[in-house]
Amino acid sequence: MANPKQNPIYAHDTLEFVTVAAEYCALMEKCENRAENELVETLLKLLPLVYMKMQLLPEVETDGAFVPDDQVTEEDYNYIRSCAYRLLRKHDEYEMLVWDEDMQTEESRWCSVSEGLADLYQALRNFVAVYQQRLESCMPDALWQLRENFEIYWGQTLLDTLRQLHRIRYSMSIAADEEDS
Repeated sequence: MANPKQNPIYAHDTLEFVTVAAEYCALMEKCENRAENELVETLLKLLPLVYMKMQLLPEVETDGAFVPDDQVTEEDYNYIRSCAYRLLRKHDEYEMLVWDEDMQTEESRWCSVSEGLADLYQALRNFVAVYQQRLESCMPDALWQLRENFEIYWGQTLLDTLRQLHRIRYSMSIAADEEDS
């Protein structure tokens, strides 16, 4: 086994990220056993931690020779998405304003919390699988790929999904307060 101080795949921050990512994956794999408010509350605590731990990951230089195959199948993705959708059904879709750099315009598009959660699951599960299988030759490439995809895609997805979960959480509080009145 490599020296953790010299090898970023065993750095303290990397192993902490693996732990948090695995916790997110486990939560989503068992989300059908949760209530909507419980899932939302847990995600509001866990997703900021995923984002923060992601920022602490060490940079890795690699030639990409061992980029791991995706572990998440279409069935896995659809299962996570449908479980989240069943719980968040009435809050799942939301409209988001998006700035188009090329056109210098703002446009709205419809997004889905359950799809965002499934996208995050796919990125994190693919990464965690490499560590669970102890594929040391693939770990640097998996870490590099995770960071690259975070910057390009799933980091923004995480933030957009978190923003909508915040709205869901506090709209549930307002609705509960109105029912109590």
